[in-house]
Amino acid sequence: MSAATHNPLFPLIDAALASAAERSGAWLACRPGCHQCCVGVFPVSPLDVATLREGLAAAAEDVRGRVLARAATSREQLIAMGFPGDAATGELFTEEEHEEAFEEYANDEVCPALDPASGTCDLYAHRPVQCRTFGPPVRDEEGALTVCELCFIDAPEAEVERCEMDQRWRGLEAELIEEIDAADRATVVAWAILPWTSKADV
Repeated sequence: MSAATHNPLFPLIDAALASAAERSGAWLACRPGCHQCCVGVFPVSPLDVATLREGLAAAAEDVRGRVLARAATSREQLIAMGFPGDAATGELFTEEEHEEAFEEYANDEVCPALDPASGTCDLYAHRPVQCRTFGPPVRDEEGALTVCELCFIDAPEAEVERCEMDQRWRGLEAELIEEIDAADRATVVAWAILPWTSKADV
């Protein structure tokens, strides 16, 4: 299954995002060049990893080279900061204390998929689920309504709730992740991207 082109999850997410964006109107600050959401590491699922790698393989050679070079640099920096997991494989949370450490980890690290010149994502069509849902109001794992700090500034609570993004696709996401090879674990974008080549090749 092609994670990006044949995955039934992404049309559902994109439709939900379009609906939320339409309802949000001017409250939503998201636009090309706005990339605050591209700063700070976050866990990506095995499904995200497969999607990113597909996008990397499909990218133009020069784009692929730049993304890989940024990923290599990012990975070195993340290791130096004390990666909360297995630095050799990129697997997160291999020790009990890692999840707590991750909360304040690498919050200023820029995603290697971000083109710093344009402020846009070089792998946009293959971006992770979290990237596809960041901006409009969404519920977190505890059920609290969250929103990008640049969006809905001074908006009434009722207005934020009115624009909440539909997340009924979450069950399908979980099913698709279960279908991925169990050897793949949660990681971050730098490790998701870099296995396509060695650092010596970038």
